[in-house]
Amino acid sequence: MHVFKFGGASVRDAAGIRNVGRIISQTIADGAELLVVVSAMGKTTNALEEVVVSHMAGRADEAQLRWQNVVIAHELIVAEFELSEALLAPVRETFATVATQLTTPAMQGYDEVYDQIVSMGEIISTQLLAAYLTHLGLPVQWTDARQLIRTDDTFREGRVDWTTTETQIQSLMATKPGLVLTQGFIGGTPTGGTTTLGREGSDYSAAIFAYCTQAQDVTIWKDVPGVLNADPRYFDETVLLPSLTYQDATELAYYGATVIHPKTIKPLQNKGIPLYVRSFVQPDQPGTMVGGPPVPNPTPSFIFKVNQLLISLHPTDFSFIAEDNLSLIFGLFAEAGVKINLMQNTALNFSVVVDSRPERIPDLLERLREHFRVTYNEALELITIRHYDQSTIDRVLVGKTMLLEQKSRITVQLVVRDEGGN
Repeated sequence: MHVFKFGGASVRDAAGIRNVGRIISQTIADGAELLVVVSAMGKTTNALEEVVVSHMAGRADEAQLRWQNVVIAHELIVAEFELSEALLAPVRETFATVATQLTTPAMQGYDEVYDQIVSMGEIISTQLLAAYLTHLGLPVQWTDARQLIRTDDTFREGRVDWTTTETQIQSLMATKPGLVLTQGFIGGTPTGGTTTLGREGSDYSAAIFAYCTQAQDVTIWKDVPGVLNADPRYFDETVLLPSLTYQDATELAYYGATVIHPKTIKPLQNKGIPLYVRSFVQPDQPGTMVGGPPVPNPTPSFIFKVNQLLISLHPTDFSFIAEDNLSLIFGLFAEAGVKINLMQNTALNFSVVVDSRPERIPDLLERLREHFRVTYNEALELITIRHYDQSTIDRVLVGKTMLLEQKSRITVQLVVRDEGGN
């Protein structure tokens, strides 16, 4: 069993869908069993988020208009194929179901409504791809991931019930050998509700399916040649990393490398399943393998996170930053739903670096001010270098002022302000 995951960029238009069809056809030509996980098309998730905002605000006409724009975008793709109405029936039914749902005022909370509507992007993309693959004569079996990946009811960040999920997926594969097509990003609660696994969670879905099926490998198809040592937006000369250990891949994903979702690696590592990151533009190229042995003299890797906020907390009396303070601090960050990207502690202050999120940070700062004197710096960058040396540090500090540095034997993190020197 092989697991393929195709992201939104790979199915954003008719040409992309045809290309996915070619890749799948070539893979199963030799009789290989294949489970394909697919994301929503292109920028559909962003468009559906706007539908949710309008719907929750009670702006029914606006919500319907935004939904119709999503429908039109998909219909334009459908028009480029000669597909029968019978094959397209599931897609049309989903269009109608969502339109009807938007006529009724939302009764649930925002996160729950978000999951019910935004998840439709994955449902529609896989229904359309299934229609096209069937048109090609491939024996595709469309399957609803909401009936396979069991989660709790933590909407927008569903936590997987691994025992139930493994049982359900293994039962499915016993009855559906060959070519199975399903959705990334989504799961289902015990009561039949829909959850999502967090933005960009389709990679994680592929890892869940691979873990539960004892897959031979997982391939994530991207619009890049593999895992690069830096984001081309920041570096003119990037290097393809042909092999990564599970640990390196986990660290890079955690620190913000967007090519792999942070939750993806651990399930694969637990069962020794290799992960390949390959280009759907050049499918004959090997890409990057994750799960190999350490390589000698590894290439330094750079991860940049912009729009960062450095928050420093200072006691308001003569006390120190000790265990009781840290417990309070972590509790406040958890309640606010703000992830800490870096932390540094001294006796007299505690500093953290977080993404600047205007919908959450102001309330968090007010809560922190009830207990500490709070100072902060905005508009910063967090630069993480894996396998660094001094020359790599000097390279990224050109034109920047460093506010904070934190080193381990393998990784250095730098909090900097861009002074316009680049």
